[in-house]
Amino acid sequence: MTTMIQRRRILGALGAAPLAAASLPAWAQGYPARPIKIVVPLPPGSPPDVLARLVAERLQEAWKQPVIVDNRPGATGMIGMDAVAKAAPDGYTVGVMFLTHTVLPALFGKVPYDTSADFVPIANLVWLYNVLVVPPSVPARSAKELVELARTQPGKLTYGSGGNGSPAHLLGESFRQLAKVDMLHVPFKGPSEAVQALLGGYVSAMFATTSVAVPLVNAGKLRAVAVTSPTRLTALPSVPTMAESGIAGFDMKEWEGIVAPAGTPRDIIAKWNHELTSIMQLPQIRDRLSELGMEAAGTNSPDQFTALVRSELQRWTQFVKTTGLKAD
Repeated sequence: MTTMIQRRRILGALGAAPLAAASLPAWAQGYPARPIKIVVPLPPGSPPDVLARLVAERLQEAWKQPVIVDNRPGATGMIGMDAVAKAAPDGYTVGVMFLTHTVLPALFGKVPYDTSADFVPIANLVWLYNVLVVPPSVPARSAKELVELARTQPGKLTYGSGGNGSPAHLLGESFRQLAKVDMLHVPFKGPSEAVQALLGGYVSAMFATTSVAVPLVNAGKLRAVAVTSPTRLTALPSVPTMAESGIAGFDMKEWEGIVAPAGTPRDIIAKWNHELTSIMQLPQIRDRLSELGMEAAGTNSPDQFTALVRSELQRWTQFVKTTGLKAD
């Protein structure tokens, strides 16, 4: 009898061993133990994509596992973020979240996920600034001249963007409101398509990210009339800020960070945050970001990034309500 009881206990213990191991935190089991995926909700070559690839390369070196950048463009980033929200919360799928995702809920009324509840913010990585550019066909050499031109032709000048709720859309709407001009928003399927339309003269103006605008301005294909940064950009020292151009109250900068699906263990979130913070402090990474018109956000905890996302959700919900901003 005693022998039979002992056998049952031994067998029970052996059967419970896998369950006990499975209940251990993923990090305690040697995370990461297989390839990792970073979902970018925009096409290759976009600022979030470039950032993700810089990070992926360093993560591979540090963690000795493949880090795959998975581009999931569409619906102004909602398709990609929905994939992240629905992924297993095990640390092997994360995504790049940016400012746009805190505008979409208010702009569309409904998105396929809950921005405030379905993600765990890990770390904000960068701040970005934009350049107000026009094609050579538009006879404006400053923001002031663009405003004057728009006032003489109400409703005829247009500004392009990569889609409803995109940073270029928000910047264009802010410009329209603050400058008190009547300009028509023209959304495209992505920032690359919008830039091509601008180069072709199909739209009158656009707020383009520094990494996109500077090469085109230097090549003479576009004209820069103002920058959204608080001080002049090193890459465009002769281009005035919006404040210098007489448009006060223009306070907006983009951000891009990494988020995981809700439910991802805190120890894995902590490991990601530690590694991302280390990567963003590397001089070569900071220099490369500067070349791309990005500024490393500095050390920030998951709680701090969570606070940023929540404050941006509140800010843009209020913006949509007070301005009556609509999806075109």
